[in-house]
Amino acid sequence: MTCYEELKARGLIAQVTNEEEISNMINQGKAVFYIGFDPTADSLHVGHFMALCLMKRLQMAGNRPIALIGGGTAMIGDPSGRTDMRSMMTRETIQHNCDCFKVQMERFIEFGEGKAMMVNNADWLLDLNYVDVLREVGACFSVNNMLRAECYKQRMEKGLSFLEFNYMIMQSYDFYYLYQKYGCNMQFGGNDQWSNMLGGTELIRRKLEKDAHAMTITLLLNSEGKKMGKTASGAVWLDPNKTSPYDFYQYWRNVGDDDVLKCLRMLTFLPLEQIDEMDKWEGSQLNRAKEILAFELTKLVHGEEEAAKAEQAAKALFVGGGDMSNVPATDLTADDLTDGAVGVLDLLVKCGLAPSKKEARRLVEQGGVEINGEKVTAPTTTYTADDLAGDGLMIKKGKKVFHKAKLA
Repeated sequence: MTCYEELKARGLIAQVTNEEEISNMINQGKAVFYIGFDPTADSLHVGHFMALCLMKRLQMAGNRPIALIGGGTAMIGDPSGRTDMRSMMTRETIQHNCDCFKVQMERFIEFGEGKAMMVNNADWLLDLNYVDVLREVGACFSVNNMLRAECYKQRMEKGLSFLEFNYMIMQSYDFYYLYQKYGCNMQFGGNDQWSNMLGGTELIRRKLEKDAHAMTITLLLNSEGKKMGKTASGAVWLDPNKTSPYDFYQYWRNVGDDDVLKCLRMLTFLPLEQIDEMDKWEGSQLNRAKEILAFELTKLVHGEEEAAKAEQAAKALFVGGGDMSNVPATDLTADDLTDGAVGVLDLLVKCGLAPSKKEARRLVEQGGVEINGEKVTAPTTTYTADDLAGDGLMIKKGKKVFHKAKLA
């Protein structure tokens, strides 16, 4: 099976502009492709995970990735998939986020001479002259066509700022610039980026008519990754300080039965033959498939040792016999106590199990909290320093979230 055929078999490709040429370039290792990452936070999350895995697959097949950090486009904000305007960030915040992305990406792709590159579109977008952009780039875009793009249509009723309206032009210019500077001949992105990507292809066709054929190569990554990355309690980050390896493991362990095989194909590097065998699994066997998924992805992001610890912690909590020392824990100090005790609402907030005391109260009143095996029924419940001594308290939120709290 060729590399391109495998991408299709794993469900990673949704749309392409020239499949024959794209597949030939990928299979021959001649693709120089870019994927963009807007630095809107100081960590990548699992919504970016599919793109990182795709970059790794293509690099393993001899192709060259360009990780494009949107330090310039982040100054505008992508309107795709949003009902309101993004918050504006300072250049210092954007640069800090870019630096954090680089560290995390190095776990997936290999940077260096002749290998993957990381570039920041702030290096060229922020120096553009506005009138030059209008004359040289803006003249290549039809406002009528832009307004038909889904990313703009969904914002028209509530209001679309002129600032955001320029995002398509800036992203299109990125492809144009990367082609001229680095020989980039392919772009990948989610379904919501399709109009922006076609804009880049059209800009190159208009500006470089002699090389137009080579530049109509645009590849679209299936948008399943857009559905990932969010839970009821917030985002699932790749940074272990934001989402612990255990919580990362549990996120994948708890995917729906209908999604586990899809995630195994898209995100793991297990042979397709092995995954296809799992198609026959039913009932409790699907739990084993979820354990395999959780272990493989935690290993990719956090390393095999952390994946093994997370697996042992999960077994200790749900099966018995595992290592309880790897269960997520919060160490409290005397400063966290008031008159030698801590209320259950404060405890839930301090352990990161609720974002606020109001939410913690709701959890307790709805019967969603157990501590040391007993359901907490009163929001006024308190725990003393003695309760927190030794092994401390084992908190259970809902059916699957466990957390230890003890005095340091």
